[in-house]
Amino acid sequence: MRFAKGHGTGNDFVILPDPDGRLDLSALAVARICDRHAGLGADGILRVVRSAAAGPGAGRWARQAAEQGAEWFMDYRNADGSVAEMCGNGIRVFVRYLLDNGLATGPAPAVGTRAGVRVVSQAPGGDLTAQMGPARVTGTGSARLGDRSCAGLSISVGNPHLACLVDEPVADFDLTRPPALEAGQFPAGANVEVLRLTGDRRVEMRVYERGSGATLSCGTGAVAAAVGAAVAAGEWPAQEGSAQAWIVDVPGGRLTVTPSATDSLLTGPAVIIAAGELDDAWLRQASGDEMAAALSGIA
Repeated sequence: MRFAKGHGTGNDFVILPDPDGRLDLSALAVARICDRHAGLGADGILRVVRSAAAGPGAGRWARQAAEQGAEWFMDYRNADGSVAEMCGNGIRVFVRYLLDNGLATGPAPAVGTRAGVRVVSQAPGGDLTAQMGPARVTGTGSARLGDRSCAGLSISVGNPHLACLVDEPVADFDLTRPPALEAGQFPAGANVEVLRLTGDRRVEMRVYERGSGATLSCGTGAVAAAVGAAVAAGEWPAQEGSAQAWIVDVPGGRLTVTPSATDSLLTGPAVIIAAGELDDAWLRQASGDEMAAALSGIA
C-alpha cells in the first residue's frame, strides 16, 4: 500500500491514496499505522478518495460533496482509529497532496468532509487557507486537567471543542492524560484547548485532541481558540464582513484565524515530507491476512 506523510504546524498525518474507494480501513489498521513506535506514526490518517466512491462509511456527507461538485473526500481518522468530522490542519495537508500530485487544479479546490464541503486556496508565501465553515458558541462547560479544573466555552467548528481561557502560560497545564469532561456534556467527546492572551490579537494555545491525545497543533482547535479570544475581547459575534484575524501560536508553529459565525478562515503551512510503500509482511501482521490482502491491492 502506498502512503505519503505530511504535517501542518507539527500536526502530522499519514496520507493513504484510495481514489476508487477500494480500501475498507479498519480502526485496528489505523491505530497500528499511526503507532509512533511500531508503525509509521501520526496524529491521524487522511484517506484520499473520490466523493462518488467514498463508500458507506462516508454516508450522506460524501453524497452531498459529490452533488456540490467536490471531487475529493477527506476521510479523516484519529490515531486511535475513531472517525472525526473535520481536521483543519489535515485538510490543508490533504489539498497540498492533491495539488502536488496533479489530482486537483485551480486556485481553490473544494473538498468534502463529514462537516460539509470546504474550499482551500493558496495564500501568499505558499501557505494554504481553508474555509472552515461557521463556528458556533453552544454554551459553557469545564474540564479537569490533571489536578486543576478549567472553565471554558463549548464551541462547534464542525466538531466539538471546549476552549478554556487561562491566565497562566499554557505550558503549565497537564495534558498528558485525557481531560475529564462534565458528564453528559459532550457525549461524543471533545477536543480541549487551553489558551492565553499574549498580545494584541494574539493567543497561545495547547490542545488535547479527542482520539489522538496532546498534539503539537489542531486547526479546528485554533479556530475555537480564536473564537474564545474574540468572546473575551467583546468581538463575538462580529458583524458579517467585520471579523478580524487572530494569530494563534501552537507548539508546532503559528496559524492565522479569522473566526466567524458564518465562515471562519484558517491559514497556515502544509508540507508533504515523504512517500513510500508499507511492507506487505508488516501489513499482514498489523492488520490480519484478510485486511492485508485488501490493503496491499491499493495502488
